[in-house]
Amino acid sequence: MARDLDTECIDACHACADACDRCATACLQEADVKAMAHCIELDLECAAICRLAAFSMARQGEFAKRICALCALVCDACGEECARHDHTHCQDCAAACRACAEACRRMASV
Repeated sequence: MARDLDTECIDACHACADACDRCATACLQEADVKAMAHCIELDLECAAICRLAAFSMARQGEFAKRICALCALVCDACGEECARHDHTHCQDCAAACRACAEACRRMASV
């Protein structure tokens, strides 16, 4: 069961990091980049913590559960910010963030 949770969470983290990268890149192409600054910042932060969480789980790291708990918080913040914007890339990112936060919470609670 724990290995299934690891795999599910690692996959969710990779998917979220990719969605955040796509969102940040697309936000930089928006007409009003300044209005997207917070979204871009959170996208970059979220992508980084998601990759760290996936790496830690893959290594069965000592702090993997704690990193996953933090990852869930960052995903929540990023998802909330992205959900405020109507752009498709932001909505896609918000969905990936919600899925990752949920997977990370499950992982952190095992």
